[in-house]
Amino acid sequence: MSHPVQAAFPADFLWGAATAAYQVEGAFDRDGKGVSVQDAKNHCNAFHDTSVTSDHYHRFREDVALMKELGLKSYRFSIAWTRIYPDGVTLNQPGIAFYHQLIDVLLENDITPLITLYHFDHPQALQERYSGWYSDRMIDDFLRFAETCFRSFGDRVRHFMTICESNNVVLYPDLIGGVPQGVEVETWRFQVSRVMALANARVIKLCRQLLPQASIGPCIGYAVAYPATCAPEDVLAALNEDEFRTFYPLDLLCLGRQNPAVVSFFARRGLDIRLPPDELAEIGSVKPDFIAFNYYQSDVAKHCPEESRQQQPDFNPDGQQGGFTYPAFPGLYAGDSNPYLPRNDWDWEIDPVGLRIACRRLYDRYQLPLMITENGLGARDTLADGEIADLYRIDYLQKHLVQMRLAMAEGVPVLGYYAWSFMDVMSTSNGYGKRYGFVYVDREDKDLKTLKRFKKASFYWYQNVIESQGSALFTTEQESFR
Repeated sequence: MSHPVQAAFPADFLWGAATAAYQVEGAFDRDGKGVSVQDAKNHCNAFHDTSVTSDHYHRFREDVALMKELGLKSYRFSIAWTRIYPDGVTLNQPGIAFYHQLIDVLLENDITPLITLYHFDHPQALQERYSGWYSDRMIDDFLRFAETCFRSFGDRVRHFMTICESNNVVLYPDLIGGVPQGVEVETWRFQVSRVMALANARVIKLCRQLLPQASIGPCIGYAVAYPATCAPEDVLAALNEDEFRTFYPLDLLCLGRQNPAVVSFFARRGLDIRLPPDELAEIGSVKPDFIAFNYYQSDVAKHCPEESRQQQPDFNPDGQQGGFTYPAFPGLYAGDSNPYLPRNDWDWEIDPVGLRIACRRLYDRYQLPLMITENGLGARDTLADGEIADLYRIDYLQKHLVQMRLAMAEGVPVLGYYAWSFMDVMSTSNGYGKRYGFVYVDREDKDLKTLKRFKKASFYWYQNVIESQGSALFTTEQESFR
């Protein structure tokens, strides 16, 4: 008897892959594009050289042809805000023209676009003018940008994401320009969460007015928190992490409510994060069509006594296991490693079952359809004789997709799955030393080399999965993709 999860995926399931503008396009100063907060990091970060990245801006036709060959049903990409409004206020028509071309080529190849409106890259001019997302002024500027995207591309695009990982950008402030001098980091975090929630609500409302047939939703990054032990204090720490890191921002975006435990915790520390009733009512009046979430790993949380030293989270900078900085938030939780799970070289636990848990928790809490908009394995891929035998990536993706299918069999509506990433991109924290793509890009951090594209073993594997409408997940052997 066949297992029930081996049934084919829904006919309209969006088999996809994703990228982000600043990580893949390059051409950071071409055709009127302005400087984004990501471009501004070029001069102080060894990895964030956005001048060329994967040169998708000049090679998008070649790249879309590869997407077609791969069999993608959908491609998730972001619009670079600074191509449309270089300084945040001045319209740049050549930027709009580029995305017109990209969208047209995608549709000619029967690939459905999913547009991310914001993926960490607002204009540096707005950061300098009023500290970006820390200011209410950002809402109107973002709304202007979103309206231009809706009016320009909405006749052909039916799926939009508002803000990518609004919860993680407050956890890692340097991703979006940093904390202004003289402002406490927690004050900044909750102000940015508030501004993003209001912007999210107003953008969704505008989309409904201009594009009633479109679907739109927010995006979070979700790392399910497990307790380090079954000690009640550790169980509470895991609950605290989930509520502080994921459910506080997502409750705001989807329910128009502030998590009371988080509000109470910071009130006891002298920080009043309560929003005015009219703002909560405005946010709560707009329901998204779906929740998009990005999943790579799970977390472990342990008790963190009040007298502990605070430690802000940070990335593993060099891909040597043991270099990850775990957070410690006294009175909330402290992070730790998981002895029951393997890790990649950057200390991210590999946890396929965690994806199933994430799907069930999110759907149970919010009762909204889900889209998995990023999931993938970062690794040091080796190009040998024109081939890349990334069997470790196939193993990672296959196990995650099976667990996603189990969640769907358990009643969770998942609309689509977007592997991160379609091609090798400039990793946010580790440049080209950490690769994710189905397509290898021939370059290194300090050497552009040929920028030629090579299909990895995982390309052919995913091609087979899509062609079989998912049934190949239960029948294929890795060895056949060497």
